[in-house]
Amino acid sequence: MKKIGFFDTKPYDRVWFDRLNNEKYGFDIRYFENKLNSDTAMMCSGLDGVVAFVNDVIDKKTIDILSGFGIQILALRCAGYNNVDFKVAYGRIHVVRVPAYSPHAVAEHAMALLLTLNRKTHRAYNRTRDFNFSISGLTGFDMYGKTVGIIGTGKIGRVFADICRGFGMSVIAYDPYPAKDSGIDYVSHDELFRRADIISLHAPLTKDTYHLINKEAIEKMKDGVYIVNTSRGALVDSEALLEGIKEGKIGGACLDVYEEESDIFFEDYSNVVIKDDVLARLISMPNVIVTSHQAFLTDEALKNIAETTLENLKEFFDGKGLTNEICYRCIKYGKCTKNKKERCF
Repeated sequence: MKKIGFFDTKPYDRVWFDRLNNEKYGFDIRYFENKLNSDTAMMCSGLDGVVAFVNDVIDKKTIDILSGFGIQILALRCAGYNNVDFKVAYGRIHVVRVPAYSPHAVAEHAMALLLTLNRKTHRAYNRTRDFNFSISGLTGFDMYGKTVGIIGTGKIGRVFADICRGFGMSVIAYDPYPAKDSGIDYVSHDELFRRADIISLHAPLTKDTYHLINKEAIEKMKDGVYIVNTSRGALVDSEALLEGIKEGKIGGACLDVYEEESDIFFEDYSNVVIKDDVLARLISMPNVIVTSHQAFLTDEALKNIAETTLENLKEFFDGKGLTNEICYRCIKYGKCTKNKKERCF
């Protein structure tokens, strides 16, 4: 029975992993609440494989330790992989991921954030709990007829576009690899910034998308623009965002991710003073709503994540090709050069 170490796990992670593992796969799963990094990697001695999450740090030191223990498979139970040093991992540890678990979950959460902030339902809820039925200060705007600019039109971005169309919104988008036959009106970055009333980010984090929303980009945007980020925190320069909100250039921000979230999100710090001044100031603002990287958190998504992750592990231990493997070559050339029946090395 193969021993698998799961890092950065919470009770909601275990429900579907335990159920599916008991029904079909039969791995010996060891759950760790700690995040995987060079300090905690020592806990992997005696394991056959490791499962990591979005904020774990799989750098050179971590990979050296895992490889030293003879571990050859690292399964990411998420779509993003910017936390892995693929150049170091190549030829030593196979890295697999969950490329799609529920685009509807993330897209629906993005719209939920937008509707909540626009119509002030979170503030109205708090008022009526205190029997305060005043509606002063709760004015929003019609979504109908507004232009939404979507950056990144993968599965999530396209689902979000469909939702926006359902509200009668005009959709424009930017993506270096436009989706064929999608009916989406693709424009340049600058035109999107200039025309959009709402900008929603659905792009991966790469060297090209790092701080895509920065001071210069914000200056090109409409006054009062709303920014929604349910993708990766570092797509947005947080200090530039904060300044844009303070100056009134940005009308509102909906954030499910934050660029310095790794030591904060998924944990309870309600009795601790947060030392991140930028995040503390963002949360304190009435036109900002922050959730803790929960856009993926639906029952359907958790099931799909567990199923794909366990299947990825089974493929490896069965000696098969790795359908969802990603490696240094994938990153270097911008696309996978193997077929699904092969491995990267």
